Amino acid sequence: MLKDLYKEAESRMKSAIQALEDELSGIRTGRASPALVERMTIEYYGSPTPLMQLATISIPESRSILIRPFDGATLKAIERALLASDLGLTPNNDGKVIRLNLPPLTEQRRRDLVKLVHARVEESRIAVRNVRRDVMKDMREFEQEKLISEDDLKHGEIEVQKITDRYIEEMGNVGLRKEKEIMEV
Repeated sequence: MLKDLYKEAESRMKSAIQALEDELSGIRTGRASPALVERMTIEYYGSPTPLMQLATISIPESRSILIRPFDGATLKAIERALLASDLGLTPNNDGKVIRLNLPPLTEQRRRDLVKLVHARVEESRIAVRNVRRDVMKDMREFEQEKLISEDDLKHGEIEVQKITDRYIEEMGNVGLRKEKEIMEV
């Protein structure tokens, strides 16, 4: 019974790390990457749709992104979403494609991006702690219902804390890697 709870905790914490990595891939570094825009949601016939489902995204040069919509009618919606995003980039629309030119990052912008990375990592740590809280609550309920002993509860809490610590450390490492990538000139 406790093993099932550990597996559930591991699974939920792994998905929190995956979500963090996906989120951090959208934070720009010195070079262009489709990950900067592919998950951006665009209003398409009344429903939010990821950009990667509406257009091909390519990198013709190291500092530019080319977005070619499958449907020309979505061009304006994509342009609006890019302007409203926190990327700070101005799209160039020629009627068929949208070009995004990435200016070189200034030292101040790099620091701001690092702060953003730290904020995202902290949000993910909170998500992992919430998983820990839920699992510990379940274990306490099992103990109250006499499904597990008090000793099992203590051992379970220690085990869940070890799992939590491991995933929080992993998130710190993911954040440090992204920080190094951003600060690279």
